[in-house]
Amino acid sequence: MTGTNFQCGLEAVLAILGGKWKPLIVYHLAGGPRRTGELRRLVTGVSEKMLIQHLKELTEDGVIRRIDFQKVPPHVEYDLTGFGRSLAQVLAPLCEWGTRHTAEVAMIVQKRDGAAKTA
Repeated sequence: MTGTNFQCGLEAVLAILGGKWKPLIVYHLAGGPRRTGELRRLVTGVSEKMLIQHLKELTEDGVIRRIDFQKVPPHVEYDLTGFGRSLAQVLAPLCEWGTRHTAEVAMIVQKRDGAAKTA
């Protein structure tokens, strides 16, 4: 894959959702608009810096929209666009797969982490 010459649709998806946190952000926004602090609690392990960076990128890419209520103290929410909702719909089956295979994935990750420590 170079530039925008995608060889398959998955490359196009990864160009938008690449990274550890973006799929989780989109998944949680599928439940409705969320404030930054709420997303930080839902996306376990993400730093505030990375969350803000990914929210900015997803906004620039047209996946989410930033809603500023122009209040003091600041009140900002993020919500999926139509484009983002279409993306969230394809994440749902991945979530279901992960739920069905949680035990197997946990064993794989544990094995991988153990191998990395001994290497």
